Amino acid sequence: MTSVTYQSAGVDIEAGNEAVRRIKQAVESTFSDAVLTNIGSFGAMYDLKAILNEYQHPVLVQSIDGVGTKMMVAKMMQKFDTIGIDLVSATVNDIIVLGAKPLTLLDYIANDKLNPRIVEEMVKGMASACRENNISLVGGETAEMPGTYLPGEHDLVGVVTGVLEKEKAILGKDIAVGDVVLAFPSSGLHTNGYSLARKLLFDVGGHHVDSVLPELTKSVGETLLTPHLNYTKPVLAMLANNIAIKGMAHITGGGLLENIPRILPAHCDVEIEKAKCPTLPVFDVLCKLGHLNDAEAYKTFNMGVGLVMMVAPAMIDAMKAVLKHHTAFPLYEIGRVVPGARKVRLV
Repeated sequence: MTSVTYQSAGVDIEAGNEAVRRIKQAVESTFSDAVLTNIGSFGAMYDLKAILNEYQHPVLVQSIDGVGTKMMVAKMMQKFDTIGIDLVSATVNDIIVLGAKPLTLLDYIANDKLNPRIVEEMVKGMASACRENNISLVGGETAEMPGTYLPGEHDLVGVVTGVLEKEKAILGKDIAVGDVVLAFPSSGLHTNGYSLARKLLFDVGGHHVDSVLPELTKSVGETLLTPHLNYTKPVLAMLANNIAIKGMAHITGGGLLENIPRILPAHCDVEIEKAKCPTLPVFDVLCKLGHLNDAEAYKTFNMGVGLVMMVAPAMIDAMKAVLKHHTAFPLYEIGRVVPGARKVRLV
């Protein structure tokens, strides 16, 4: 009688072992002295003693996020070397807006059939972004689940952990009428709005990942895979220089219209001047293809704005002085805080 094995059921343990062998060096290259466990441990251990000595009242900050259907574009391109960068940015940006310093990342990769080469590409991207931002990629899980995912599909999720001083948490409670709204630009869609973008470009527009449009400097696929920017360095530099940022919003799903209200006090609105916002041609293409009005566009896409900060007007010069050392992150003044009830007005 023929033996029915785990591999015959669709799960290849040796492929998992091969993936671990391929990623081991990249993962361990992210380790700080605080990491106490090696890759393959049942759990990740991280020494907090030195960190606790730097804070009066340390608070752990955590967030979980994924790369969404941007992964489907990576599949269409068979290019997975930047999607891990996206994961680090998507998770880390969500905690730096609270004032947290990121420390560790855990990842979860799921698929129908494990391909060690693809896993290696993803993890090397993660590791590169982690090294650049002093984050330890302390562990992860690779799940091969035949029948759960369509052939060739992958899902990628990460959990980031950081720390902040409790008294310095940036929660938006001090935002006041008259404060200025400043922004860092995005590099593209980042990791949100891809379901609509794919429908517009591939179904409505009839384009392919290799299509070259006159409005874009790269192919459609390359434009869509542009990595999500990571704002850790400029934000932490400003906080280290005691720049009093009252509130920050990472512009992800929901766009400007739904992310900014999450940090506003009950008596405040924000007016955004569209003409002052950074823009990118890809959003013009998408809006034209879908005949999108502002309400739809600005709640689906970031529209060129990656991170928003609110400060007193007197802080702007000090911010600009710090950002002279971070030239990749130009600062835009895009609006004001006005009386209202937690809404965003586009003017």
